[in-house]
Amino acid sequence: MEVQSALAALAALAQETRLAVFRHLVEAGPEGMTVGRIGEALQVPAATLSFHLKELSHAGLVTGRQESRFIWYSANYEAMNGLIAYLTENCCRGQPDACGVGCTPAPKSTAAKRKKVPA
Repeated sequence: MEVQSALAALAALAQETRLAVFRHLVEAGPEGMTVGRIGEALQVPAATLSFHLKELSHAGLVTGRQESRFIWYSANYEAMNGLIAYLTENCCRGQPDACGVGCTPAPKSTAAKRKKVPA
């Protein structure tokens, strides 16, 4: 991943609603979700959601596809994994075991709850 792509992705995710939308789409899997279902799940108005999906799409983090009269959005897992790799590729100069710092994410706590996101 190039620097400009990483900056665009990080900028897109640096907003509470967009981060929630992206995480929700990652959770939904490759099939994705319709715009209406995303809005219902996150309690985000349609116009607001459209704006945020456009920003995530411009950053390459989500893709949309038209099926009949519905637009389905899904996370771009390749872009997500590319961003994670870009952020961690030089962890401890490529030898994370040598410095004692774990460069892999910690297991997710089951006690953590997601809050509803304001528009």
